[in-house]
Amino acid sequence: MEFLDLNPASKAKGLVHLPGSKSISNRTLLLAALASGTTEIRDLLKSDDTDRMLEALTALGVGVTKTGEHDYSIVGTGGSFPNKSAGGVPNKEIDLFLGNAGTAFRPLTAALALSGGTYKLHGVARMHERPIGDLVDALRQIGADITYLGEEGFPPLLIKPATIAANGVIKIRGDVSSQFLTALLMALPMTGKETHIEMVSELISKPYIEITLKLMAQFGVNVVREGWERFTVPAAAGYKTPGTVFVEGDASSASYFLAAGALGGGPVRVQGVGASSIQGDVAFADALEAIGVTITKGENWIEASAPSLPLKAFDRDFNHIPDAAMTLAVVALFCDGPSRLTNIASWRVKETDRISAMATELRKLGAIVEEGEDWLRVTPVEKLTPNAAIDTYDDHRMAMCFSLATFGGVPVRINDPKCTAKTFPTYFDVFASVVS
Repeated sequence: MEFLDLNPASKAKGLVHLPGSKSISNRTLLLAALASGTTEIRDLLKSDDTDRMLEALTALGVGVTKTGEHDYSIVGTGGSFPNKSAGGVPNKEIDLFLGNAGTAFRPLTAALALSGGTYKLHGVARMHERPIGDLVDALRQIGADITYLGEEGFPPLLIKPATIAANGVIKIRGDVSSQFLTALLMALPMTGKETHIEMVSELISKPYIEITLKLMAQFGVNVVREGWERFTVPAAAGYKTPGTVFVEGDASSASYFLAAGALGGGPVRVQGVGASSIQGDVAFADALEAIGVTITKGENWIEASAPSLPLKAFDRDFNHIPDAAMTLAVVALFCDGPSRLTNIASWRVKETDRISAMATELRKLGAIVEEGEDWLRVTPVEKLTPNAAIDTYDDHRMAMCFSLATFGGVPVRINDPKCTAKTFPTYFDVFASVVS
């Protein structure tokens, strides 16, 4: 196995230009593909997940042209993918491999279920362990023809043409993944019918739904939201290109550098997200501020510094920012007492079981860790264990957040560091540029 040995760190200072947001990048690609007209996308994230979406759109007949290092021109289809079967052979499925990209797999499942074609969607082994049953159940309510090719409730999937009746109410759970609701919302304008979506459980990760709604509005579809319980997609609501779209920097990726500024004195400034961001994960900065970190913000930047360690221990609900919360689980090593992260059940169904993985790897550093079904409690120790070999579980966020353990003054080994290619291929180079 490949590994990367990181030296002990004591200081962090500098400026980081963030890569594009994964959530915004893949949503924007799909909306541009479904829209009328050509969309110019600037600052798109270059990563495994966006590569899988671009490959899928190309296979579906969407006009995709790379116009710059992070820029693409997408010729919209007006709401109907041109390619309905492989090679034009009736009922022969188009094979779409989507890796472990939930932001591609879930929305494409919904869009293709309404497309009148035959498609096989599959991915890596872990993708086939990530649930999709709630989304499939919701789509079947309006007539979608979706078959599980493996275990019930999980990918891979076979989608066939179907008669869709979407002018009523769709009921869906929201307590496993907000991506299921995002997928429905983005796909339903393809039907041209007014459709209501009703939640039958608590909706988690609400800021990610806010991203979806704001991007849909940018493409001309305004969903009516009644609290977080009911959503109405209007009739005749086709997507229209806004012309040129700029992708914000990734707020989840910002968390590692803001935390580095906190643990290494700072200041560290991240460029690409700020006070005007549409991403919920910018609230990570508020969570840092609450434990003693100095945060300043501009329209398109955030800066973090801290006068000294330790930081204040915390007990906080992270339902709204589950991805960025992983960074705080490592920051907890540098707090003045036990810290507790709650309402993080969604960690169990991410790229790996992140609650179990986080507990296991924090213990390698010497921390005392307790875990529950939806919570984690981290008790720091006076001195971290040096030379811990951190397993990353093919999970980009595990690799990135454990780089922060080096601020404990110990060397740390990161196994399989290239897993960061999912969202931030150059992460460790950028980290090294601000840390000493």
